[in-house]
Amino acid sequence: MGLRANGDAGQAFPIYITVVGGLLFLALAYFAVGQAAATRSEAQTAADAAALAAALETRDQLTDQWITHVLDPDSWQDIFEGEAPVPSGCWRAHELAARNDASVECAPDGRLGYTVVAETNGSVGDTIVPGTEERKATQTATAVIEARCRFEPLAEDADDDVLPSLSCKDGGDWDIKPNDLSDLPKPEDLFDVHLADS
Repeated sequence: MGLRANGDAGQAFPIYITVVGGLLFLALAYFAVGQAAATRSEAQTAADAAALAAALETRDQLTDQWITHVLDPDSWQDIFEGEAPVPSGCWRAHELAARNDASVECAPDGRLGYTVVAETNGSVGDTIVPGTEERKATQTATAVIEARCRFEPLAEDADDDVLPSLSCKDGGDWDIKPNDLSDLPKPEDLFDVHLADS
């Protein structure tokens, strides 16, 4: 009886090794998937940050344009619609991508938006999955700028010392006085910047 018990133990050992090997392989495969997901997440973070940075730069430029032309209400609509000539904000996208260890391609998306494609500088790394050593992650994000305010154009016979009132979202109404420009709306009062839904 003792010899038979030892024989059964010998037959179980290869099964044990196979099971342990299979579990180890699964653990390494899950680790590889986790590495790939983390790299994709890094790329998405870089894309989101870069697109928002470009849009925020343009928002600030549009606000500067509005402040410069605040006494010329005929130009306000073009500014709020993004038709005012302002420099591209893509340089900010490249700057933010570099901080996130990525490179980007940035392009305007309409008059009031930017689409950014970000690629991580680092790869997924060595895993049990062949080809991951050089594989990088690429993700896309689009940020848009929306005017938060509207106004009624003045009548043609309106006095020169009157400017339109701005009616902005969330109850932000601004009565702008030409002789007192000390309290003007800030960029975040005039424009909303957010990521577009995918």
